[in-house]
Amino acid sequence: MSKTLERLSELGLELPEIATPAGAYVPALRTGNYVYTSGQLPVIDGKLPATGHLGTDVDLDTGYQLARTAGLNALAAIAGVIGDLDKIVRVVKVTGFVNSADDFTQQPAVINGVSELYGEIFGDRGQHARSAVGVNTLPLGTPVEVEVIVEVSGDAA
Repeated sequence: MSKTLERLSELGLELPEIATPAGAYVPALRTGNYVYTSGQLPVIDGKLPATGHLGTDVDLDTGYQLARTAGLNALAAIAGVIGDLDKIVRVVKVTGFVNSADDFTQQPAVINGVSELYGEIFGDRGQHARSAVGVNTLPLGTPVEVEVIVEVSGDAA
């Protein structure tokens, strides 16, 4: 078992199945030594556990947990491209979109869910640049969507 999968297990987490794309795109794509994910939603077993806007329909703690789930789904998409997550040299960038009520300003606190998850899993390799953006709607009414860029070692498969 890879060290990354062992670490996930220690954290009580499992790598989920890769979410089926909802359009004409792939979940993740490798070019050179970088893997870019498409926007990943916090889908669990094919369903969104919550929908709506942060600040009215969804509370901060739930948003944080949904960001963690979306971040885990992004890792599944990356694993689908590179196989072994131990090939991740570092998490380079996380972009988080938060479906926000007009007066909601805690987008960074929501996206901390994925940022802190990657720190727990990868340690220093999980430190990354980040954007946390508030938007007025997201696909399927999801409260959170994340995109991730990682640097990987080895040749492209």
